[in-house]
Amino acid sequence: MSADAGAGPVAVVTGAGSGIGRQVSVALRAAGYRTVAAGRRAEALGETLQLAGGPCGSTLAVPCDVTDPVSVRELFARTRERFGRIDLLVNNAGVPGPAAAFDEITLEEWEEVVRTNLTGAFLCAQEAFRQMRTQRPRGGRIVNNGSLSAHAPRPRAAAYTAAKHAMTGLTRAVALEGRSYGIACGQIDVGNAATDMTAAMGRGVPQADGSLASEPTFDARHVAEAIVYMAGLPPEANVPFMTVMATAMPFAGRG
Repeated sequence: MSADAGAGPVAVVTGAGSGIGRQVSVALRAAGYRTVAAGRRAEALGETLQLAGGPCGSTLAVPCDVTDPVSVRELFARTRERFGRIDLLVNNAGVPGPAAAFDEITLEEWEEVVRTNLTGAFLCAQEAFRQMRTQRPRGGRIVNNGSLSAHAPRPRAAAYTAAKHAMTGLTRAVALEGRSYGIACGQIDVGNAATDMTAAMGRGVPQADGSLASEPTFDARHVAEAIVYMAGLPPEANVPFMTVMATAMPFAGRG
């Protein structure tokens, strides 16, 4: 354990090299967390931590493939080695998957989405859970990045929709089993945060009636602020599910 191990809670953020993960890493660092940025691209992780700033030793970049159990174990081993404990996991890594009709999705495309968005979240949550269960003081918090697709599908997105529905089941299961160990688990369902993944929204995306229409987005910084709130609750309180979305996006109703 390093000398800086006693200076604030420790957060691990996956998919931290861009988009929501980058915003969350920056916001958590500003809120006093020692932050571990995990993702596939070392250079992008370095850029995230440059933006996050903070005193020397308060951040760590760990290149990690969440679909690889060995890589995930290394992520959490390096976190423990540097900081001695884990207080928060933000399970953010994910891929959008193919924009394809249901009968045109290949098995390889399906498996890539499930492997990244669901199995990757499971592997990271399991490693965090193991550490939180045995560390002293015991406990911690896991926040899973869901989606409005966990509630209603978009056309031509069956793999992504199925994985995000399954994420809700994972969240509930971890929350249940974590009770005895002081481990809280919640999910944030995001709708149209402005990131590279939602760049097409302004040009037009398929709607339920078969048409194409542009959709509003909102600053991903607000997702990060919501996660900081969830993470900052005392151990006896939890937000099981929160939805943050663009106010005018076509989610409620029949359109």
